[in-house]
Amino acid sequence: MTLSEKISAEIKTAMMAKDADRLATLRLLKSAIGYAQIEKKTDSLPDAEVIGLVQKEIKKRRDSIEQFTQGGRPELAEKEASEILILESFLPTPLTPEQLQDLIQQTIQEAGATSKKDMGAVIKAVQAKAAGRADGKSISAAVGRLLP
Repeated sequence: MTLSEKISAEIKTAMMAKDADRLATLRLLKSAIGYAQIEKKTDSLPDAEVIGLVQKEIKKRRDSIEQFTQGGRPELAEKEASEILILESFLPTPLTPEQLQDLIQQTIQEAGATSKKDMGAVIKAVQAKAAGRADGKSISAAVGRLLP
C-alpha cells in the first residue's frame, strides 16, 4: 500500500469515526498531493515525494504556530500543533542523533569533503540517504559541526 493510498484509507476512517479535526487535516494533505500530481502531470507520486509534501505541510504548521504564539492566539497554535501530530504519523521513524551523525560522517568520507565549502554537496547527499527521516535544519546543523 502506497502512502497516498494509506492517506485515503485514513480519510475514510476519520469520516466513519466523525473525527472532524483529523478529517480536515487529512483532506488538506490529500489536496496538496493532488496539486503536486497535477503539477508533475502524473497519476500518482512515489512515496518519497509524498513524504516531502508531508514535511512541507508540517513546516507550514510550525511557522503558523510561531506566528499565532507571537500574535497572542494560543488556541490556534494548539490546533496547528495537533495537526502536526496527525501529519507526523505518515512520516517514517526519524533517525536518532547518533544515527544521523554516523550517516553524515559516512557521507563526508564518501564525498571526500574536507571543508565547509563542500557543505552543500554533503547536505544534499545526506538528505537523499535519509529519505525523509531527518529534517533539513538538523542535517545542516550536524554537517556544520562535523566539517572543519
